[in-house]
Amino acid sequence: MKDPVFVIHGVANRDRDEFATAVSTLATAAGVDMVPVHWGDLGAQDQFIDAALPVNSTVPDDLRDGDGGPPEPVATEYLATVLAGTTDEDRQLSQVDAAVRERLGAADDGEDAGLRDDVRHQLDADQILEYVREAWAGTQWLCRTDDARLLRETGRSLAHALLDEADPAGENPYDGLRGGEAADDSRLRSLVRRRLNDLDRVAGAVVQAVGARLNHAVRSRFGPGTTRFLGDVLVYQRHQDAVHARVRQVIDEVHPDLGRSPDRPVRIAAHSLGGVIAVDMATGTEPLWTESLVTFGSQAAFFHVCDPRGGQLTPYGVGMPVRLPASLNRWTNLWEPLDVLAFAASKVFRLHDGTAPVDLPVGHQASTGIWTHSAYWDLPYVASVIGDVMRED
Repeated sequence: MKDPVFVIHGVANRDRDEFATAVSTLATAAGVDMVPVHWGDLGAQDQFIDAALPVNSTVPDDLRDGDGGPPEPVATEYLATVLAGTTDEDRQLSQVDAAVRERLGAADDGEDAGLRDDVRHQLDADQILEYVREAWAGTQWLCRTDDARLLRETGRSLAHALLDEADPAGENPYDGLRGGEAADDSRLRSLVRRRLNDLDRVAGAVVQAVGARLNHAVRSRFGPGTTRFLGDVLVYQRHQDAVHARVRQVIDEVHPDLGRSPDRPVRIAAHSLGGVIAVDMATGTEPLWTESLVTFGSQAAFFHVCDPRGGQLTPYGVGMPVRLPASLNRWTNLWEPLDVLAFAASKVFRLHDGTAPVDLPVGHQASTGIWTHSAYWDLPYVASVIGDVMRED
């Protein structure tokens, strides 16, 4: 009778019974006997994480408590474009200028009721663009966006404001725009600058409000999982010996000879950080002899190229894959395309016989949503691969 497959979980597995149930379900689907290896109680303490999160005191309470719901798609898209990075000023201003000219040249559409036709002709679009260019670099938010819609609306709103101020029929006409030529230039420059600054402040308020909502939504939705992932990684890096001892303890409870020599190697299936643990143990100076390893959603290759793991492994170099010792005989690595925490192994490592670990993509299922790192446990394909690999031994 074959020895069981030991299953090592990854990050954020605090409930021992829940993990045992997941392994039992996986074992039934894969058709092989499995033993859960739970080390989650040794992971990060995350019950006090709220104490470390900053609070933006400049944001109103109704934005911090999340009562307003998640940010609207357009606002979120705008936020991303404002913070996009390098922008082309000439391209920005050309879009603002086009909107200004369109607004100044538009026929009466109901929005400018009461404006005299000759008012439009008093405003020189070239002159307006000149003053906009002068003031543009002084804006804090508008100068950072390449969003065409926002830039068009900025030009449109600026032209509308100038038309309102220049309307002699209005209640508070801006007399400077109807005075002498020198006065017109000075007043127009001042008005363009002030209105552009007004629009910039509105854009800034939107960015900060949307940013606060987005920050709250991200932390609420992904904060706990991210905290536990990063926390468990940090804890494992500092306390590998304790985690390895737990794995060894569970294996010894089945049989103390398991994994001690090539005569009786173990078989392991591991998720996420569990795959890193399995590779570290199989390649250590006193290795856990492993006949077959199946990892899914794991980061062993990523960790090694960033920070060589030591043991029997040499650092990775371009065109120089790392040779794995005979203590890790066979390795199949599964990754899901939307899982940002899953990495390939075949480019970084070579098995002791010169062949590469097998990287297998896992088809994405719409029912799993966007966060797919924990979806492997319920995917039939994953169970099928594990069963096929383990039965070959």
